[in-house]
Amino acid sequence: MGEKIGKVDLVYLWVDGKDPKWQAKHDAFVGNIRKKTMADCEGRYINNDELMYNLRAVAQYAPWINNIYIVTDDQVPQWLEISHPKIHIVNQNDIIPIESQPCFNSTVIEHFICDIPGLSEHFLYANDDMFFNRPVTPNDFFTEEGLPIVRLKRRHFRKQWLWLKKHLSNRPVSTYNNTIDISASMVERRYGKYYQGKPHHNIDSYSKSEYRHVRDTFMKDIVPTLTHHKRAQDDVQRILYQYAPLAEGKAVLRFVGPDESLRISINKDKYYRQYAKNNPLLFCINDSEYATDEHRKKAHDFLSRRFPDKSEFEK
Repeated sequence: MGEKIGKVDLVYLWVDGKDPKWQAKHDAFVGNIRKKTMADCEGRYINNDELMYNLRAVAQYAPWINNIYIVTDDQVPQWLEISHPKIHIVNQNDIIPIESQPCFNSTVIEHFICDIPGLSEHFLYANDDMFFNRPVTPNDFFTEEGLPIVRLKRRHFRKQWLWLKKHLSNRPVSTYNNTIDISASMVERRYGKYYQGKPHHNIDSYSKSEYRHVRDTFMKDIVPTLTHHKRAQDDVQRILYQYAPLAEGKAVLRFVGPDESLRISINKDKYYRQYAKNNPLLFCINDSEYATDEHRKKAHDFLSRRFPDKSEFEK
């Protein structure tokens, strides 16, 4: 069923969307980054120093983390102390297939994070905007038997809502919701169970061997996603690697509320108030196509107040 928890690594995806060289590569291949679409917008790539504050949170609340792998598009944060023994920079092209390159779609990269050389059996995965907010231990992410804890937000009748939205509404289902439904439907076809719960959009835990098993099991369905150089409506979303282990009894489900996992949409002040009220274990400070530079400055100021002390991972 699982194995005892050993060392636990942490994997990030990171990109500096302000880098002119990267912008030129992106714009030449998939179009101008300044447009406002959910699948490909400035907010999806812009660097607001989230990773620096994120590693401050790791140093403060999760010093037991073993190795920290930062998957990038041939970029390195200027402030990062790359000589630190825990820090490892991974070029995304070293783990994704040639047909996926160049890749501006994190959904594609996520199918291959289990192939990072040296990655431990138990690992956490985060975007750079997902933070520890209080002290955590490995048992906040894995059972004593070593099974990953899958955090979902409870959504009753989600399958029925999506069907109605797709067939009766004049407004299309968002790319994000559609890709989740695709993964949930794949699991339903194989295991006979549709998981209504929605991703909590925060730090997640995985077993490397199970991750690879799920990918191998569903590779035929995943293959079309691999040539989507930017996000697409029919991507196979990473939630597959949580729904499938749940169906196989190789993970444990936990429904969470805002006191445990909170996503802050930086363009809405109400989420900052919710953060102050709930003091969640984990939080995500989420940029989007709706955010402005003013919203990003407010988010940066929030993080600088929340994590003011320089960490061992900085020069």
